[in-house]
Amino acid sequence: MSKVINIQEKLKLFTAHWTPKKIGELNGQQILLAKIKGEFVFHKHDDEDELFLVIKGQLELVFRDKKVVLNEGEFYIVPKGVEHKPIAKEETHLLLFEPLSTKHTGDVLADITVETYESI
Repeated sequence: MSKVINIQEKLKLFTAHWTPKKIGELNGQQILLAKIKGEFVFHKHDDEDELFLVIKGQLELVFRDKKVVLNEGEFYIVPKGVEHKPIAKEETHLLLFEPLSTKHTGDVLADITVETYESI
């Protein structure tokens, strides 16, 4: 049975950066919330596109050949197979849509890799 999900209430349930939390599933997709600050690692997802929607703050997506800056209320879809590195100079809140099979750090295993997303 569906229920109303309040994104702001869910964001109050965690403080850790770079540890996405699952808040729903939809047609084989997972809906994730994340708080980020600092730099992530360059990585790619060979088989999945990845959507980043900025709820609060600003996100820089650095690619090998360009940089995209996203502000609150904006989203960007990183195509499958494209290397990218998310950066947030101050704490930024994101909503992510990606297939259930998507690995946190894609093709890279790092200290910050999360194997299984916690549902909140």
